[in-house]
Amino acid sequence: MNSSLAELDARITGCGACPRLVAWREEVARTKRAAFAEWTYWGRPVPGFGPADASLLIVGLAPAAHGANRTGRMFTGDRSGDVLYAALHDVGLASRGTAVSADDGLELYGVRITSPVHCAPPANQPTPGERDACRPWLISELELLRPTLRAVVVLGAFGWQAALPAFVGAGWSVPRPRPAFAHGARITLDGRPRPLDLFGCFHVSQRNTFTGRLTPAMLRDVLRTAARAAGLPTTPDEP
Repeated sequence: MNSSLAELDARITGCGACPRLVAWREEVARTKRAAFAEWTYWGRPVPGFGPADASLLIVGLAPAAHGANRTGRMFTGDRSGDVLYAALHDVGLASRGTAVSADDGLELYGVRITSPVHCAPPANQPTPGERDACRPWLISELELLRPTLRAVVVLGAFGWQAALPAFVGAGWSVPRPRPAFAHGARITLDGRPRPLDLFGCFHVSQRNTFTGRLTPAMLRDVLRTAARAAGLPTTPDEP
């Protein structure tokens, strides 16, 4: 990871801009969940994860209280992450299909994962004000990734709504009227040094995956299509 992105990640982990989120993430880290009583929770904002020269970016929503807020790494330690990393591994974009801790050796290939809100919110619902307060971090991350970034997958409508203004802030052009979120949506954002392909995908939440609204095959299909747009090699789909 280059020093500029590493510095950004370090600054994110020290952010205390949103009092409600600070209080919540720290309270969760103190009280813990019984299953993780032996853990020392991260309890801070969670930075992005993945190489600094990524050509594909995945944008989620926010850290889970007992997932990334516990482990300190995006989508690590919860069932949403289990689904996402299994799919990334299946299509050849991750070294393994599980993510249990920040030191488990997991590597991403050409992919970085981030979110528009970096602190775990109560009930998994950041306020619009918290979303807006966190946006400069995403803008900065996009600017640092600009030399290599070619495609983005946004998970869920909240992430979509939060990310579009960040793309504008980072120098890309979003069509007007702004495109609505939909699973499988694909739009092109004009900008330099190249246009950016933007893909919509249902979030890997338990609600979506348990009900079958988002299946592993659906997720793999979006990831594989986005990876090809980003110029990344993928493994063949299952027959």
